[in-house]
This record gives sequence, C-alpha cells and structure tokens, in this order.
Amino acid sequence: MLRTLASQSAVARRASTRAFSSAPERVPLFINGEFVQSKTTQWIDVRNPATNEVVCQVPEATQAEMQAAADAAKEAFKTWKEVPIQHRQRVMLKLQALVREHTEELAHSITKEQGKTLADARGDVFRGLEIVEASCGIGNHMMGETLGGLANSLDTYSYKQPLGVCAGICPFNFPAMIPLWMFPVGITTGNTYILKPSEKDPGAAMILAKLAKEAGVPDGVLNIIHGAKDSVNFICDAPEIRAISFVGGNNAGEYIHARGTAKGKRVQANLGAKNHAVILPDADKEQTINALAGAAFGAAGQRCMALSVVIFVGETKEWVHDIVEKAKTFTVNGGLEPNTDVGPLITPESKKRVEDLIQAGVDAGADLLLDGRGVKVPKYPNGNFVGPTLLNNVDVKNPSYVEELFGPVLVCSSVDTLDDAIELINANPYGNGTSIFTQSGPAARKFQHEIDVGQVGINVPIPVPLPFFSFTGSRASIRGDLHFYGKQGVQFYTQTKTVTAQWEFGKKTQYGTVMPTLGKK
Repeated sequence: MLRTLASQSAVARRASTRAFSSAPERVPLFINGEFVQSKTTQWIDVRNPATNEVVCQVPEATQAEMQAAADAAKEAFKTWKEVPIQHRQRVMLKLQALVREHTEELAHSITKEQGKTLADARGDVFRGLEIVEASCGIGNHMMGETLGGLANSLDTYSYKQPLGVCAGICPFNFPAMIPLWMFPVGITTGNTYILKPSEKDPGAAMILAKLAKEAGVPDGVLNIIHGAKDSVNFICDAPEIRAISFVGGNNAGEYIHARGTAKGKRVQANLGAKNHAVILPDADKEQTINALAGAAFGAAGQRCMALSVVIFVGETKEWVHDIVEKAKTFTVNGGLEPNTDVGPLITPESKKRVEDLIQAGVDAGADLLLDGRGVKVPKYPNGNFVGPTLLNNVDVKNPSYVEELFGPVLVCSSVDTLDDAIELINANPYGNGTSIFTQSGPAARKFQHEIDVGQVGINVPIPVPLPFFSFTGSRASIRGDLHFYGKQGVQFYTQTKTVTAQWEFGKKTQYGTVMPTLGKK
C-alpha cells in the first residue's frame, strides 16, 4: 500500500511554487464544512499514471490550516457526541445512497489519479460502500453489558462512548475504499474526524467529503487536510487527536505507530504483506489458474491483499506454465480503455522499483518465465506500465520473495507436501492473507487451523472479509491490537465506561473504612 512517507527529495521533485495563473486545478482543504484554498506556497503535483501529465495539485497544508481542522473537529465533538445514534445512522443511510449514485464520478476520479481500470475502480468504491452500509446498523456493536443484583440494590453496567477527535491516514492504492473504512465507522460511533488522503490521488476523498456534507454530516465532524510528512507528523503529535487509523507500507506504519503511541494515542496500522497461495493436486485446475492470475496481476499488483506467491505442492508445479499462458492473454493499457486487465503503476519510481526487484530476483537464481518489463502501450507511451511477470523456482532468500513487490509480479516455488507449504508460510514475517486451493475438506481444515495468518481463503484467492467481520491481518502486517471495521472497528473508535450504582430505598448506611466486598456474607 503506501510505500513510505514521502522522502524530502520525492516531495521536492513534485512540489511547485508556480504562479496561480499557470498552475493546474488546485485541490482545496475541507475544514469545518467548507472547501477552502490553502495559503501554502508548496504544492504537490498529482499525475495521471497512464500519461504522467499533471491533473491537479494538492497543497502541503500549513500548520495553521491543520490546527484549524483540529480545532473544528474538537468543537464539533461537543455536540456530535450527544446526537442519538439512530440519527447518526440515518446520516450514513443518506451517505450510502449518495455514494451509490455517484459511483461513476468516483470511479473516473480514481482511474485518472490512481491508474487502475475503470471496472476495478468501481470495485474500489463498492467495497467501501459496504462499510457505509454496515455503519447504518452500527448500534448493535455499540451496546453495553449489565449485571444486576450484585448486592443489596446494587447493579453494574457498561456502555461505549466515543473517543473524541480521530484521524485517518490513507494510502494511494484504494482512494475510495480506505477512506470509507475509516471515517464512516469513526463518525457513526460519535467521534469527529480528520482525514488525510494520499497526496498522490486525493480526488475521491474530496468527492466523499462533498457527499458527506450533502448527507447531513455537520460542519466540523469531517475535515480533510493534505500533504506528505508534515501532515502525518501533525496527526501523530496534535493533542486534540485521540486515535489514528493508518493503511500503508511498513516504514510509514511503524513510524506512525511509534510516534502516535508515544503521544498516548490509540493507533491501528495495517502494514505490508506477502500473501501466499497453496495449490494441492486435487484442486480444480481451470478455476485455480484463473483465480491465481486475476489475484496476482489485477490492479497491477498494487493491493495489500494481492496474491504475490504461489506454492505448488507435488505435481502441480507443472501448472506454472498454464499461469504463464493465461497471463499472456491479459491486456496492459490505460485504465479508461475498454477490456484493460492491467493498468499502470502509480509513479515512475514505483515502476523502477518493481523492475529492479524483478532483475534482483533473476540475479539471485529465479527463472524468468514471463517478463513484463519494457511493455509497450502505444496510446500511452509515457505511462508507468509493467506487464504481468512470473518468476519461478524462487527460494525464501531471493529478494523477489523477501520484499513486498507491489507490482504485477507472481513469485512461484514448489514443495513436496502440505506440511512443507505451511512451514514455509509460517516462517514468513507477514500475516495478512493466504489461500489454499483444494477439493479436500480435511486438507483445508488442517491448513486453516495450522497456518499463522490472520485471513484465510479456501478456494478464494483474496480473502478480504465483508464488513460483518473485521479485517484481521496479523503479525508483521499490523501494528495495534484492534482491526478495521466490524466489531473490532467499533471497539477501536470507542471507550468503555462502567458504572456501579446502588439505589437502596429507605435504608441508611454508615461510613466504612475497609475495602468494599460486595455481596459478601
């Protein structure tokens, strides 16, 4: 996902102080219910990955502007927390209808700024929409607990309350879905929110802000700031902010988790991944080949749940050639072009990184069965394109296995038994997702029970849970102990208050100086 916090050199390369008359459209901030132009002198170019043309500029928000967002959110919390939950759910009900109505607008913005195919961009919106829909019934997860009759007329009960001002830091690869993982759950539970979209593709988040305002989200409840490292540091340090949600790469996530928790904030950080699929000989071959190719090369591999490693068990190692043939049928093109399967990578730097890792894999002994480097896309000669690539016979020390590739590259290896495959996966530090393809119930049961990965697919290549559950990546793929959306998402954005009350009618008591022992005879 978000690879790293933008380095100073990368920001400098994209920053501009051009006169307003010659600059592209400039993306506003959203503070206290208003779209406002930043007073900054530093602007970051947002480029279309298929053409590398500048489509707009996003500001490096000033400290005063970011503080204004925090102040607005803090003030709005005083009243928003008192709004009945059923009313907050009705706002989400309106928002989900508006998101559905504006799916095409959102999808075109995503394709223009992020590069993924239009069909994939619609999926980006829809998976986020599901979280909004689930938030319409969030009251069930907000219920507390009660135990009565603990002593004479004494009862204890607990209930959930919002934290206050929360913040979300988003990656580039899901410009609609990840913001919708964050702020709908945050504000429906009674918090106010500061969202920082990726500086590479902020357009979808700005559309969502417009729709949220139209749906009835009060001024100050949702705010949007922009920027790179300075805005991240502000979110980590601002005393008004109680909790931070982050999705992105390991370097950025570890930094945000460490800095945020050091300031006493609650932090949930979804980090990198290395998702493996295990193929058993009894798997449905055609279904498996189609699933592997789509999960590996779709979205140009820029998904934290992309399938990046295949482990063939026994005789299935010969299936690697079928995957190569399937991948050769994929069309690499601009995301707006019909029938495109693989769009561009987000930046030229991402393209170079992926191509360098492919070469490093070959240099370390991998067999290059399909090479997507140097792919030509006539209509988009300046795009950041890498075609489907397959490396075979890759060992666990190969750089292409060790590093999260985040490109359309599938790494393959072979083992003799299911036990060997489980051992290999469990030795990898990441724990986001894994899959097994088999027709054997006992084998699938053994795999799901023994594998040390948080999300498991059985004949499902990308096992992302629906919002009735939570996104439960584990080990090096997460920092923090509460996951996104579902019941755990509500727990992250709330705190529990427990009340012990005694209403004893008509009796007088005397002072006691010993520790109360409720109910003791």
